[in-house]
Amino acid sequence: MTTDDLDRVLAPGYLSDLGAIDDADIRARRGESQQVEAKLSYLRRLVQGRLDIVSAEIDRRATGEGSGDLSDLVARLPEILADRVRAPGPGRMPTNLVPPDDDDLTDELDEISGPGALGSLPDLADPELRGVADRLRDLEQRVSSQRRQVFDVIDALQAELTGRYEQSDAAR
Repeated sequence: MTTDDLDRVLAPGYLSDLGAIDDADIRARRGESQQVEAKLSYLRRLVQGRLDIVSAEIDRRATGEGSGDLSDLVARLPEILADRVRAPGPGRMPTNLVPPDDDDLTDELDEISGPGALGSLPDLADPELRGVADRLRDLEQRVSSQRRQVFDVIDALQAELTGRYEQSDAAR
């Protein structure tokens, strides 16, 4: 997903004058919006997983448990990543469980905590580690907000289609 895709779906004009657009175009916009949402959802899951790992290291340091080396962190990964079985809130069933193949999707996430950086978490100073956690939280909140906005677009497009079907049924 590029920012152009997201910007296009969230642009004010994307939903304007839906009455003048034919059903096929509305379905195409809904499909495009669903693809953008699927990519945001995937990114959000990646961010949450990395945040869970960073938060577990912060907690380990606070409690003094574990050896504090990389092998200890790796051994705890199943427990760390299983902690968030279900996210809070009503949620929505993902429509696409296949990871998107966009190279730039995870650029910002990798800048904050790329796969190589996760291996060096035990070596980071406490302020650096908290900084990584803060940046991941900010990214997660921004992606979640964008995702909610895209859901609003999807809902509006679906409502337009539903209204048309109801009108055509009533006209019969």
